[in-house]
Order: sequence, then structure tokens, then C-alpha cells
Amino acid sequence: MSTVEQAKPGYLADTHTGLPMPSAATFEDPAAERQHRKQRLTAALRLFGKYGFGEGISGHISVRDPEQPNLFWVNPFGVSFKLVKVSDLILVDSDGTVVDGKHPVNPSAFVIHSAIHDLGPHAEAAAHAHTAHSRALGALGRLLEPYDQESAAFYQDQVLYDDYRGPSVAVEQGRDIAEKLGDKRAILLRHHGLITVGGSLEEAVHWFFTFDSCAEVQLLALAAGDPKPMAHEQAIAAKDGFGDRQLGWFSFQLLWDEIVAEQPDFLDE
Repeated sequence: MSTVEQAKPGYLADTHTGLPMPSAATFEDPAAERQHRKQRLTAALRLFGKYGFGEGISGHISVRDPEQPNLFWVNPFGVSFKLVKVSDLILVDSDGTVVDGKHPVNPSAFVIHSAIHDLGPHAEAAAHAHTAHSRALGALGRLLEPYDQESAAFYQDQVLYDDYRGPSVAVEQGRDIAEKLGDKRAILLRHHGLITVGGSLEEAVHWFFTFDSCAEVQLLALAAGDPKPMAHEQAIAAKDGFGDRQLGWFSFQLLWDEIVAEQPDFLDE
């Protein structure tokens, strides 16, 4: 029997990483899945507020509607991350029209997220904010180096966008950002902020948290001395674990439990 065919040791679960993680829920009823996605989206927004990712009116997270994938749910313009509720979310079409919800859409949210969802079939969700660490790293024009296991999740899976043209309110710029992103996991916008995407809302948000913390580590390491990145083989091995999609999805569940316990009012519909 080859090494590949051998059974895993008993202490490892039957998942790619060997970690005892459940699989994502499946839904037969689109309405139930829609409610699930909206609740997770609102939780993510509250988490962004809790962890200081807010910057005035800036920042948005979106997820496709499960029944109408050409439409996406997103946070409304002018509502704080720290106060948003499920009832505040808006559903936006490919023309930027709010087809469900009582608030207006942030023009930047429309042009960026509509293009990402349109051009990236793998992008079920996208997260964007102007965090201090991502802006600092972008100002240096540097992407994440594999200085640790977590940053290896983005090894060969990130891109730097260097074509700043002012606030992103033009459809053409949104499409250019989406085209440059391609099938990558993250795009760092120089002079702007960070966008991460995923095959689920949970995954996209976890990648955002991880990228931002890795940016902080990289900035600290560079300020302290001459950090040494992993070798290519090491980075690939680390990415196989810490870049696992199921791990990304499950990691958000811990944040979900945290914010539900602390701020259950966000579930108000």
C-alpha cells in the first residue's frame, strides 16, 4: 500500500487538514439559505466594527443571493458597522439599483462588488475595508511574504493593485480591480485598502482577518530587523493547511459564536 493510500492515524479527522471540522450546512429552501447568509453577513459587519476595521463611511462586505446569483446583499451606505442589523441589509442588482431594503447603496460598494461577483464565479462573497495595516503595507507596495504559517495562506494567491484613480465610484475602475484580482484570494489596493474573496461569506471574511493580522506581523518584523521568509517548499506546505478552504470557513464559526454571544441584537429582522 502506498503512502497516499494508507489510512490516517486515529487522532486525525477525515478532512484534508486532519482537523475535526464539520462541513458547511446545505439548504433545500432558498429562503432559509438567504436568511443564513444575511445573518452571517451582518455578523461579519459587526465583527469588523468590533475589531476596528471601520473608517467613516468606508468598507463593505457582500454575498450573493442564493436564488438570484446576479444580485448581492451588502451593508447599506451610512450605517455603522457597530450598529448594523439584518434588517438594514440591502439587495443590489447589476445596475446598482436597490431591489430590497430601505437604505441607499454605497457607490463604491456597487462598482467594486458587482464587478467581482460578475467576473469571478468563484467569489460568492467579498470583504473590503481600509484597515491601518493593509494601508501601511499598500503604501510600501509590498504583498505578504510567507513569514509565518498564516501568511502562507496567501502565497502565490494575492495581487497588488497599483492603479489608484481616486475613490472607486466608476464602473470602469471596479471592473479593472476585479480583472486584476482574477482568481486570487486577495487584492491589496495601493493607497486604498484590502479586498478578500471566498467561496462563502465565512471564508472571505476569515481571509480578511488573517491578511490584516499578517500585514501587522510583517510590518512589525520589518521594523524590528531583517525577517527571513519561508522557502518555497515550506510556504507550499503551510498553505496546504492554513490556506484550506474548509479551515477558512470553520474559523469564522468561532467569530460567529463570539459576536452572537456579545451582540445578539444584530439578528433583528
